[in-house]
Amino acid sequence: MASMAEVVPLPRPAQFLRTSSTLRRQLAAAAVYAIVAVNAGVLVWLWIRGGNLHPGSTGELLTGVGRITGLLAAYLALVEVVLLARLPALERAVGFDRLSVWHRWNGHLCIDLVMAHVVLTVWGYALMDRLPIGKEISTMLGGGVYPGMITATVGTAMLLGVVGTSLVIVRRRLRYESWYAVHLLAYAGIALSWFHEIPTGNELVLDRAAADYWRGLYAATIAVLVVFRLGLPLVHLLRHRLQVAQVTEEAPGAVSLHIVGRHLDRLRAEPGQFFLWRFLDRRRVWSAHPFSLSAAPDGRSLRITVKDLGDHSGRIGSVRPGTRVLAEGPFGVFTESARRRRGKVLLIAGGIGITPIRSLVERMRGDVVVVYRALTEGDLVFKGELDELAARTGLVVHYVVGDHRGEGAELLSSEHLRALVPDAPERDVFLCGPPAMTDVIGRNLRTAGVPRRHVHVERFALT
Repeated sequence: MASMAEVVPLPRPAQFLRTSSTLRRQLAAAAVYAIVAVNAGVLVWLWIRGGNLHPGSTGELLTGVGRITGLLAAYLALVEVVLLARLPALERAVGFDRLSVWHRWNGHLCIDLVMAHVVLTVWGYALMDRLPIGKEISTMLGGGVYPGMITATVGTAMLLGVVGTSLVIVRRRLRYESWYAVHLLAYAGIALSWFHEIPTGNELVLDRAAADYWRGLYAATIAVLVVFRLGLPLVHLLRHRLQVAQVTEEAPGAVSLHIVGRHLDRLRAEPGQFFLWRFLDRRRVWSAHPFSLSAAPDGRSLRITVKDLGDHSGRIGSVRPGTRVLAEGPFGVFTESARRRRGKVLLIAGGIGITPIRSLVERMRGDVVVVYRALTEGDLVFKGELDELAARTGLVVHYVVGDHRGEGAELLSSEHLRALVPDAPERDVFLCGPPAMTDVIGRNLRTAGVPRRHVHVERFALT
């Protein structure tokens, strides 16, 4: 069991915390929007300055619109890479949760623009060449009339593959490792778009300033990837020398990994945060998985707890002590310092969503209530630790056990929540668990009178 860290009170008044944290995140988000918008504006201006805004025939109008949508799609693809390049300053300022939302919606817009580019360009060229659509497509792909079209088509297919595996119904049928591997195709798709856009694109071949600007954007994106996705993790590996010290079974199908290393205080990890963990053995080195800290970091060790929910998580228990670990992070703003605004706190966990909740309550003080939802008594992880914390600190813990079918369907309804915690509307609520559970309980909390701005959610799912 990880040693208990010294208890620290809220460092600043709640009102100041609310104002400074909210303002900082708003300013950071505004800065990101401004940078993205300004660069998009520059690209459109360079395209117009290059004499490309001259709609004549319908075919020329369609191809013109198709070209600008293609350029904007390529730009948003670069933005997509940067958003999840794990820039520490950006993640701390905005939060991994918001970056994930931006990444998802930016990806939707990017692929929509890609498809608009394909449809409008083919349609426009077919009108100008006076050919049927099918014949125009075969002309573009066959021969050297339109250089770069083969690479562009392959790149588009790769991006569509990424989008397809991102659909919820598909992701639930894929192993995490397969989903992760397919997502790496996005990098290949973006790389192939370079050969279609820079060396052969009509707008850029004749406009050196525009071409140089695009080269700068690609170079900056590559630099971000090299530094933050490759360089920084390797620096952390060498600096902290993380390795698994112990593997402990917490409950049937749930194990904790105690990880030790050097200078762990420099990670500045907080309870409620997570890392992307890569275990450097033959079976697990090829993929990194997000797991939350399940104990407050003490500067000497870190603990994560994993439940058998799939191929990778089911094999975590076989990791041997002494295995080297590459950890990227910490990530997330599901923390007391970032989220707590009130003296009273309610923490609700479902299933293995107890892990960040367990780390949070280790240091939280004041009027703190925990509601832990599980299907059976055997699914309650950390019950002994929570009971010990309750006896030592005055923490109140409610264990809500039962099947979600039948009578269990009423568990944690708005009425049940009001009965368990009558003053819930006066509390900050930290909610963590599977997405379906957090969605339902989130609605129940609002029905019970808890303002939306005081409900802080961490969902355990692929992003």
